[in-house]
Amino acid sequence: MDRRLFIAACLAAPLPPVPARAQAQAKDQLADFGLVLLHGKGGGPGGVIASLAQHLRAQGARVDMPRMEWAGERGRPAGYFVPYEQALRPIGAALARLRAQGARKIVLAGQSLGANAAMAYVARNGASGLAGLVALAPGHTPERFRRPEILRALEEARALKTSGQGQTRRAFPDANDGRTFDVEASAEAWLSYFEPDGPAYIPRNAARLPSIPFLWVIGRRDNLHAAGRGYAFDRAPRHARSLYLEIDADHMSTPDRARADVAAWLRTL
Repeated sequence: MDRRLFIAACLAAPLPPVPARAQAQAKDQLADFGLVLLHGKGGGPGGVIASLAQHLRAQGARVDMPRMEWAGERGRPAGYFVPYEQALRPIGAALARLRAQGARKIVLAGQSLGANAAMAYVARNGASGLAGLVALAPGHTPERFRRPEILRALEEARALKTSGQGQTRRAFPDANDGRTFDVEASAEAWLSYFEPDGPAYIPRNAARLPSIPFLWVIGRRDNLHAAGRGYAFDRAPRHARSLYLEIDADHMSTPDRARADVAAWLRTL
Protein backbone atom coordinates (compact mmCIF):
# COMPACT_ATOMS: atom_id res chain seq x y z
CA MET A 1 0.00 0.00 0.00
CA ASP A 2 1.19 3.54 -0.75
CA ARG A 3 2.70 4.98 2.44
CA ARG A 4 0.50 8.10 2.31
CA LEU A 5 -2.62 5.95 2.03
CA PHE A 6 -1.37 3.76 4.87
CA ILE A 7 -0.86 6.77 7.15
CA ALA A 8 -4.24 8.19 6.20
CA ALA A 9 -5.90 4.84 6.97
CA CYS A 10 -4.21 4.74 10.36
CA LEU A 11 -5.39 8.25 11.16
CA ALA A 12 -8.96 7.38 10.15
CA ALA A 13 -9.19 4.08 12.05
CA PRO A 14 -11.30 4.17 15.26
CA LEU A 15 -9.24 3.96 18.44
CA PRO A 16 -10.06 1.47 21.23
CA PRO A 17 -10.43 2.68 24.85
CA VAL A 18 -7.05 3.62 26.32
CA PRO A 19 -6.14 2.09 29.71
CA ALA A 20 -5.07 4.50 32.46
CA ARG A 21 -1.47 3.23 32.36
CA ALA A 22 -1.32 3.78 28.60
CA GLN A 23 -2.73 7.29 29.08
CA ALA A 24 0.10 8.06 31.49
CA GLN A 25 2.64 6.78 28.98
CA ALA A 26 1.05 8.92 26.25
CA LYS A 27 2.18 12.03 28.14
CA ASP A 28 5.71 11.32 26.97
CA GLN A 29 4.98 10.20 23.40
CA LEU A 30 6.09 13.54 21.95
CA ALA A 31 8.76 14.32 24.53
CA ASP A 32 11.46 14.61 21.85
CA PHE A 33 9.47 17.19 19.89
CA GLY A 34 9.54 20.96 19.85
CA LEU A 35 6.98 22.83 17.74
CA VAL A 36 6.90 26.44 16.65
CA LEU A 37 3.19 27.12 16.14
CA LEU A 38 2.24 30.29 14.23
CA HIS A 39 -1.13 31.98 14.61
CA GLY A 40 -3.20 33.34 11.75
CA LYS A 41 -4.07 36.84 10.59
CA GLY A 42 -5.61 38.98 13.28
CA GLY A 43 -5.11 36.27 15.89
CA GLY A 44 -2.59 35.51 18.59
CA PRO A 45 -1.03 32.66 20.59
CA GLY A 46 -4.12 32.41 22.79
CA GLY A 47 -6.54 32.11 19.86
CA VAL A 48 -7.60 29.23 17.63
CA ILE A 49 -4.22 27.45 17.89
CA ALA A 50 -4.30 27.31 21.70
CA SER A 51 -6.16 23.99 22.01
CA LEU A 52 -3.74 22.30 19.61
CA ALA A 53 -0.79 23.61 21.64
CA GLN A 54 -2.37 22.30 24.84
CA HIS A 55 -2.98 18.88 23.28
CA LEU A 56 0.64 18.58 22.11
CA ARG A 57 2.04 19.77 25.43
CA ALA A 58 -0.06 17.16 27.22
CA GLN A 59 1.90 14.54 25.29
CA GLY A 60 5.24 16.00 26.28
CA ALA A 61 6.01 18.29 23.34
CA ARG A 62 7.52 21.73 23.81
CA VAL A 63 5.50 24.39 21.98
CA ASP A 64 6.64 27.95 21.23
CA MET A 65 4.00 30.35 19.89
CA PRO A 66 5.57 33.70 18.93
CA ARG A 67 3.34 36.72 18.50
CA MET A 68 3.67 37.62 14.83
CA GLU A 69 3.49 40.99 13.09
CA TRP A 70 -0.02 40.27 11.80
CA ALA A 71 -1.45 39.74 15.30
CA GLY A 72 -4.75 41.39 16.17
CA GLU A 73 -8.26 40.67 17.35
CA ARG A 74 -11.22 38.87 15.76
CA GLY A 75 -9.32 38.23 12.55
CA ARG A 76 -8.35 41.88 12.04
CA PRO A 77 -4.61 42.61 12.29
CA ALA A 78 -3.40 45.72 14.11
CA GLY A 79 -1.68 46.74 10.88
CA TYR A 80 1.12 46.00 8.43
CA PHE A 81 4.26 48.02 9.12
CA VAL A 82 7.03 45.48 8.44
CA PRO A 83 7.42 43.83 5.00
CA TYR A 84 6.39 40.18 4.86
CA GLU A 85 9.86 38.68 4.69
CA GLN A 86 11.05 40.75 7.66
CA ALA A 87 7.94 39.63 9.55
CA LEU A 88 9.24 36.05 9.40
CA ARG A 89 12.21 36.83 11.68
CA PRO A 90 10.55 35.75 14.96
CA ILE A 91 10.36 32.22 13.56
CA GLY A 92 14.14 31.78 13.64
CA ALA A 93 14.29 33.03 17.24
CA ALA A 94 11.53 30.60 18.26
CA LEU A 95 13.34 27.68 16.62
CA ALA A 96 16.51 28.63 18.48
CA ARG A 97 14.64 28.69 21.80
CA LEU A 98 13.38 25.16 21.28
CA ARG A 99 16.85 23.89 20.41
CA ALA A 100 18.21 25.55 23.57
CA GLN A 101 15.52 23.75 25.58
CA GLY A 102 16.74 20.39 24.30
CA ALA A 103 14.09 19.56 21.67
CA ARG A 104 15.53 16.85 19.39
CA LYS A 105 12.85 16.88 16.67
CA ILE A 106 11.71 20.37 15.72
CA VAL A 107 8.64 21.01 13.58
CA LEU A 108 7.40 24.31 12.18
CA ALA A 109 3.61 24.64 11.98
CA GLY A 110 1.01 27.34 11.46
CA GLN A 111 -2.64 28.09 10.77
CA SER A 112 -3.96 30.30 7.95
CA LEU A 113 -1.46 33.13 7.41
CA GLY A 114 0.72 31.31 9.96
CA ALA A 115 0.77 28.28 7.64
CA ASN A 116 1.62 30.59 4.74
CA ALA A 117 4.50 32.01 6.80
CA ALA A 118 5.77 28.60 7.89
CA MET A 119 6.04 27.53 4.27
CA ALA A 120 7.64 30.82 3.24
CA TYR A 121 10.25 30.53 6.00
CA VAL A 122 11.29 27.00 5.03
CA ALA A 123 11.28 27.92 1.33
CA ARG A 124 13.80 30.68 2.10
CA ASN A 125 15.90 29.03 4.80
CA GLY A 126 15.84 25.35 3.90
CA ALA A 127 15.08 22.50 6.25
CA SER A 128 17.53 23.96 8.83
CA GLY A 129 17.41 20.77 10.89
CA LEU A 130 13.61 20.64 10.88
CA ALA A 131 11.92 17.26 11.31
CA GLY A 132 8.75 18.42 9.57
CA LEU A 133 6.45 21.19 8.36
CA VAL A 134 2.70 21.49 9.10
CA ALA A 135 0.24 23.74 7.24
CA LEU A 136 -3.17 23.91 8.94
CA ALA A 137 -5.95 25.57 6.90
CA PRO A 138 -3.41 27.54 4.84
CA GLY A 139 -4.63 31.03 4.13
CA HIS A 140 -3.93 34.52 2.80
CA THR A 141 -3.88 33.90 -0.94
CA PRO A 142 -3.09 37.25 -2.59
CA GLU A 143 -3.45 35.94 -6.14
CA ARG A 144 -7.08 35.07 -5.37
CA PHE A 145 -8.06 38.52 -4.06
CA ARG A 146 -10.28 40.05 -6.72
CA ARG A 147 -12.22 42.64 -4.74
CA PRO A 148 -12.17 46.03 -6.56
CA GLU A 149 -10.91 47.91 -3.49
CA ILE A 150 -7.89 45.60 -3.19
CA LEU A 151 -7.10 45.85 -6.89
CA ARG A 152 -7.22 49.66 -6.69
CA ALA A 153 -5.03 49.65 -3.59
CA LEU A 154 -2.44 47.51 -5.36
CA GLU A 155 -2.02 50.15 -8.04
CA GLU A 156 -1.84 52.92 -5.46
CA ALA A 157 0.70 51.08 -3.28
CA ARG A 158 2.89 50.29 -6.30
CA ALA A 159 2.85 53.96 -7.31
CA LEU A 160 3.80 55.06 -3.79
CA LYS A 161 6.67 52.60 -3.62
CA THR A 162 7.96 53.56 -7.08
CA SER A 163 7.92 57.26 -6.17
CA GLY A 164 9.93 56.65 -2.99
CA GLN A 165 6.95 56.96 -0.67
CA GLY A 166 6.82 53.31 0.36
CA GLN A 167 6.83 54.21 4.06
CA THR A 168 3.69 56.32 3.69
CA ARG A 169 1.05 55.08 6.12
CA ARG A 170 -2.65 55.09 5.38
CA ALA A 171 -5.69 52.84 5.45
CA PHE A 172 -5.48 49.86 3.11
CA PRO A 173 -8.09 47.16 2.49
CA ASP A 174 -7.69 43.67 3.88
CA ALA A 175 -9.70 40.44 3.72
CA ASN A 176 -9.98 37.47 6.04
CA ASP A 177 -12.28 34.45 5.88
CA GLY A 178 -14.77 36.20 3.61
CA ARG A 179 -14.75 39.58 5.39
CA THR A 180 -13.26 42.84 4.09
CA PHE A 181 -12.08 45.71 6.28
CA ASP A 182 -9.47 48.48 6.41
CA VAL A 183 -6.17 48.33 8.30
CA GLU A 184 -3.41 50.87 8.82
CA ALA A 185 -0.24 49.97 6.92
CA SER A 186 2.74 51.39 5.11
CA ALA A 187 2.45 51.07 1.35
CA GLU A 188 5.59 48.94 1.09
CA ALA A 189 4.63 46.54 3.88
CA TRP A 190 1.03 46.13 2.69
CA LEU A 191 2.19 45.53 -0.88
CA SER A 192 4.54 42.75 0.24
CA TYR A 193 1.55 40.84 1.63
CA PHE A 194 -0.89 41.53 -1.21
CA GLU A 195 1.19 41.50 -4.40
CA PRO A 196 -0.30 38.52 -6.31
CA ASP A 197 3.11 37.05 -7.18
CA GLY A 198 4.83 38.43 -4.07
CA PRO A 199 6.56 36.68 -1.16
CA ALA A 200 3.25 35.40 0.31
CA TYR A 201 2.32 33.44 -2.84
CA ILE A 202 1.76 29.93 -1.47
CA PRO A 203 2.15 27.79 -4.65
CA ARG A 204 5.60 29.21 -5.42
CA ASN A 205 6.75 28.82 -1.83
CA ALA A 206 5.55 25.19 -1.88
CA ALA A 207 7.56 24.53 -5.03
CA ARG A 208 10.67 25.96 -3.35
CA LEU A 209 10.45 23.76 -0.27
CA PRO A 210 13.22 21.25 0.35
CA SER A 211 12.32 17.56 0.57
CA ILE A 212 10.89 17.49 4.09
CA PRO A 213 7.96 15.68 5.75
CA PHE A 214 5.04 18.00 5.00
CA LEU A 215 1.54 17.77 6.49
CA TRP A 216 -1.20 19.81 4.81
CA VAL A 217 -4.52 19.80 6.69
CA ILE A 218 -7.58 21.38 5.06
CA GLY A 219 -11.19 21.42 6.23
CA ARG A 220 -13.88 20.40 3.79
CA ARG A 221 -15.73 23.64 4.63
CA ASP A 222 -12.66 25.82 4.09
CA ASN A 223 -12.76 28.16 1.08
CA LEU A 224 -9.39 26.83 -0.12
CA HIS A 225 -10.59 23.22 -0.07
CA ALA A 226 -12.00 23.52 -3.60
CA ALA A 227 -8.51 24.31 -4.94
CA GLY A 228 -7.46 20.76 -4.10
CA ARG A 229 -4.05 19.27 -3.49
CA GLY A 230 -2.80 20.53 -6.85
CA TYR A 231 -2.96 24.14 -5.64
CA ALA A 232 0.23 23.85 -3.60
CA PHE A 233 0.76 20.51 -1.85
CA ASP A 234 1.61 18.60 -5.02
CA ARG A 235 4.08 21.31 -5.99
CA ALA A 236 6.27 20.48 -2.99
CA PRO A 237 9.01 17.86 -3.40
CA ARG A 238 7.76 14.38 -2.59
CA HIS A 239 8.61 12.79 0.73
CA ALA A 240 7.57 9.38 2.06
CA ARG A 241 6.10 10.91 5.22
CA SER A 242 4.27 13.82 3.59
CA LEU A 243 0.48 13.74 3.86
CA TYR A 244 -2.44 15.70 2.40
CA LEU A 245 -5.30 15.39 4.89
CA GLU A 246 -8.91 16.53 4.53
CA ILE A 247 -11.02 16.78 7.69
CA ASP A 248 -14.52 17.83 8.72
CA ALA A 249 -13.80 21.44 9.68
CA ASP A 250 -13.96 25.04 8.50
CA HIS A 251 -11.08 27.50 8.33
CA MET A 252 -11.10 28.50 11.99
CA SER A 253 -11.87 25.12 13.58
CA THR A 254 -9.18 23.16 11.72
CA PRO A 255 -6.41 23.38 14.38
CA ASP A 256 -8.75 22.10 17.09
CA ARG A 257 -10.37 19.39 14.95
CA ALA A 258 -6.95 18.21 13.72
CA ARG A 259 -5.34 17.83 17.17
CA ALA A 260 -5.26 14.03 17.19
CA ASP A 261 -4.31 13.86 13.50
CA VAL A 262 -1.33 16.18 13.98
CA ALA A 263 -0.11 14.23 17.02
CA ALA A 264 -0.47 10.92 15.16
CA TRP A 265 1.46 12.26 12.17
CA LEU A 266 4.25 13.57 14.39
CA ARG A 267 4.69 10.08 15.81
CA THR A 268 5.50 8.84 12.28
CA LEU A 269 8.56 11.12 12.05
